[in-house]
Amino acid sequence: MVAADLDALIVRAQGGDREAFEEAFRPLYDDAFRLAIAMLQDRAEAEDALQEALLKAWRKLHTFRVGTGLRPWFLTVVANQCRSIRRTRWWSVQRLAVIEISHPGPSQEPERLDLRRALSLMPAAQRLLLVLHYYLDMSFEEMAQVVGGRPEAVKSRTYRALRKLRTSVLAEPVPEAVG
Repeated sequence: MVAADLDALIVRAQGGDREAFEEAFRPLYDDAFRLAIAMLQDRAEAEDALQEALLKAWRKLHTFRVGTGLRPWFLTVVANQCRSIRRTRWWSVQRLAVIEISHPGPSQEPERLDLRRALSLMPAAQRLLLVLHYYLDMSFEEMAQVVGGRPEAVKSRTYRALRKLRTSVLAEPVPEAVG
């Protein structure tokens, strides 16, 4: 979508046009959902977080400055909603995603499962940085808008998180071949 078209949709949405809101935000749903899944590690909670984030975005759209990045603004709303959900959980132990290993398909190769497991075990702040940069292809400038801080600091924290992830994946024992 051309920036001028998006800006026009946002202006209409700020005026109360729900169809314009849906058209402007629809391209962001997939990235927002992937972010919520990565932060919450629970599909149902991620769906709830996305719905709540959309409601908050609708209510707070008047605070959005037309011409600035809608994607980072909305992903910030999603990330904040996920943080809120995590804070209100009654349990303190982070749950791991359930992964079926019985018949690994192309998306469940052992290396990919190891990476997903290692990522799910990382602290939420580091996991968020890796998801934003490597899964959602956000620039460090966009990421800085989402997580707060300077792009240089976000870049440094992202590479530290990547080093930690690499160390974690390489440190896991290699399963013996069944034959």
